[in-house]
Amino acid sequence: MKKFTIALAGNPNSGKTTIFNNLTGAHQHVGNYAGVTVEKKEGICNYCDYELNIVDLPGTYSLAATSLEEIVSRDFLIDTKPDVVVVVLDSANLERNLYLAVQLIEMKLPLILLFNMCDVSKARGIEFDLARLSKLLGAPIVESIGRKHMGMDKLKKTIVKVAEAQSIPEVKIQYGDDLEKEIYNISKLLEQYETNLIKHYPAKWLAMKLLDHDLDLQKKITSQEVLAQLKKSTTIIEENYGDYPEIAIADMRYGFISGACQQTIKQTIEKRHEISDIIDAVVTNRILGIPIFLFLMYLTFQFTFTLSEAPMGWLESFFGWLADFISSLWPANSHSDLKALLVDGVIGGVGGVLVFVPNIMLLFLAISLMEDTGYMSRAAFIMDRLMTKVGLQGKSFIPMLTGFGCSVPAIMATRTLENRKDRLITMLVVPLMSCSAKLPIYMLLIPAFFETSIQPQVMFGIYLLGVFLAIICAWILRFTIFKGEITPFVMELPIYRMPTLRGVLIHMLEKSWEYVKKAGTVILAISIILWFLSTYPKKTEFSKNYDILIEQATNIADKHELENQKKAELVEYTLASRVGKLIEPVIKPIGFDWKIGTALIGAFAAKEVFVAQLGIVYSEGETDEDSQSLRDILKQSYGSLVAVCIMVFCLISAPCMATIAVTIRESGSWKWGAFQLIGLTVMAWIVTFIFYNVGMFFSWGVS
Repeated sequence: MKKFTIALAGNPNSGKTTIFNNLTGAHQHVGNYAGVTVEKKEGICNYCDYELNIVDLPGTYSLAATSLEEIVSRDFLIDTKPDVVVVVLDSANLERNLYLAVQLIEMKLPLILLFNMCDVSKARGIEFDLARLSKLLGAPIVESIGRKHMGMDKLKKTIVKVAEAQSIPEVKIQYGDDLEKEIYNISKLLEQYETNLIKHYPAKWLAMKLLDHDLDLQKKITSQEVLAQLKKSTTIIEENYGDYPEIAIADMRYGFISGACQQTIKQTIEKRHEISDIIDAVVTNRILGIPIFLFLMYLTFQFTFTLSEAPMGWLESFFGWLADFISSLWPANSHSDLKALLVDGVIGGVGGVLVFVPNIMLLFLAISLMEDTGYMSRAAFIMDRLMTKVGLQGKSFIPMLTGFGCSVPAIMATRTLENRKDRLITMLVVPLMSCSAKLPIYMLLIPAFFETSIQPQVMFGIYLLGVFLAIICAWILRFTIFKGEITPFVMELPIYRMPTLRGVLIHMLEKSWEYVKKAGTVILAISIILWFLSTYPKKTEFSKNYDILIEQATNIADKHELENQKKAELVEYTLASRVGKLIEPVIKPIGFDWKIGTALIGAFAAKEVFVAQLGIVYSEGETDEDSQSLRDILKQSYGSLVAVCIMVFCLISAPCMATIAVTIRESGSWKWGAFQLIGLTVMAWIVTFIFYNVGMFFSWGVS
């Protein structure tokens, strides 16, 4: 079987990922490029007698090397020399998308231009002279509708044809006499003095990149003659064009694109307002945009909260049955540690987390719908006005929104931010968004302490508080630790599309599966460790002879009370309780006792563990967010003010260990992970202290 390497390149929102998924299906894997944190996606496509190794390059608007993604894409194309580069283009916005294609033409690579979303361009009344345009651009053109799998067979056939031919048609792009002269002067000196570089990079292309102010490549130039000529050529171009060389080169590229498009594209009907424009006139309105966004987020939480109730009940019943079944394998009065481990540690811990899978799936379903329809980009656009005031881009709000699902992929999503300061600030504040792991805590406490009619409002308020605090923290960081110029950006606003059922389900299931995997691995291990800490050492001497007193008790209520007292003494003697008591003086000013402190220790490992740990601390065994016995105990022990303080503290305090680890990896420094860990914990204490003492002053929720 003959093998070829195929690179997929294209702008963000061009449908490149959909094409990659169509070609590779399940035969794909994700990693990182060597030495950098940019994601590398590869997959295998078998076609006839050929094995096509498909590499999905990071989405970029150009190869200007102003971001890590652009440098990675450029170096991959040069170092690997793929057999074919498929440029995925949004055919409805062709002129803008062709800028990347022109840069790839300059690199003299074997190209295929994939005109994706051709149904949208036809709906807009756009017609292409594909034969002439293909000739002008020196590359075959294939039309496709990625979300409908249309055009994939023709694409595969064309890939094989181009790969076998290994011929690159000559495309002459005119840069003007002055630019051409200076490009020639630099390239000649490169051939003379930089022979090692010329073996790696084409001389003319390298000369253009140097004039294009590619700092990464400029650092590789050692010849003073070349650097002197570059400086001289830059001065000449600035004098002749009245602008920087990179601007002059970009103008010439766009001139080439404009000329090609004018010759081969025509609009069959008058330009009209698209449905997207009509919708955007409302949803991105300066006055209405933010209220609409907040309303949609509120509906998301209402949707998640309401529809998940029944399936969560089914899961709760299942884990209850499973615990009873495991218990039945031992004699009725058995106190086996293995039985306790399985029932209380494994089923009580993992089951208490898995019961939230319906919540997680519904939340991701709502987020996927907003992403696939195109509204998520509008949310970032709307928030840009506010984010700019706090020193960030609207683009930073996309990772923050992703943080509603999970902080780990949200922090990884900051890779799309070109400015390192913006990336670091966004990483540090992302944990303030209420991730899905915090949802079990809210779902346990809100129904226990608040009437049904106001439960969605309380949930919405907690989520909104996280957004507010994230914005405030970003502002403080931007104008203190991360002072500097704010990088402007252009937000891509793809047209609204009807999401496909398959696409939405794939996104929902992929993200939900990550949650389930964590429950079956990390949380399982943590639950066992916490069970051990909450079980040992075992107390042998009690303040009362509970066994005799229980036997002598005349009614069930008294027996139950005595059993709970014995359990309380057992738990209080364990390692977990001793640590909780050790930190009690620190958390007492915010309304917490050693039992809450013990649960918070487990929550540091994974926020979901908080619920299971409370069940263990209170000797309730198998508990989840819908455990009425645990809710009753909490309601008897604390007021609604403490419940709110717990939610506020868990919202703000140190994120899970996985989040800290990915922050260290993405930032490239331990100090930012430590700063996030300590800073958020201190901030959580301060904010919760304010909530608690203001609430006490007004006698709010005190029982």
